[in-house]
Amino acid sequence: MSEFLEAMVFRHACKVFDAEKQIPAEIFESILDVGRTSPSSFGMEPWRLIVIRKPALRKALKSACWNQNQITECSELVIFTTDNDTVRSGSPYVRKMFERRGLPSDAVDTYMGVYKNYLAPIECDEVLLENWTAKQCYIALANMMTYAATLKIDTCPIEGFDKEGVEAILDLEYGHSIAVICAFGYRTKAQSEQKRLEMKQIVEYR
Repeated sequence: MSEFLEAMVFRHACKVFDAEKQIPAEIFESILDVGRTSPSSFGMEPWRLIVIRKPALRKALKSACWNQNQITECSELVIFTTDNDTVRSGSPYVRKMFERRGLPSDAVDTYMGVYKNYLAPIECDEVLLENWTAKQCYIALANMMTYAATLKIDTCPIEGFDKEGVEAILDLEYGHSIAVICAFGYRTKAQSEQKRLEMKQIVEYR
């Protein structure tokens, strides 16, 4: 079995972390770098990652995250936020992201037009825009979790939280919002048997 497939078998939503075992700094940096280098729609990289290490802040967040122990017991806690206003069509950020490809100005203008046409029906609704940027975060999240699994590091993606409560605790800048939270660390006990639908139940050939 390939290392990747082994990682997929190893990975599970770890609920109980060893609070005494820490991920080495250089290894955790490599996990963050996997998120940084992940793909995103139009290459906009709308994610911003907040690593929570202060015990008092974790304790405060735990109360807004359904009192889940993973928040305080994991080695590293990463909160994926989205920078929604920055990626609006016509923004200097968007142009800069296209210009960094080394394209001539007319090609950049073409990309800006295509981007505007795509985003127009999305950015007119705050919920739709936030959903779009959050989807990009999940690409980075999945890559980081799978890479961590290749290193025998456990993860637990967390969607169970009071969004407004977490955003208030973090005092996020206007235009930023919480997409998802992920705990990283080491398990204390063996995982339960993995349950998945059969291939024929989820794949259709046409």
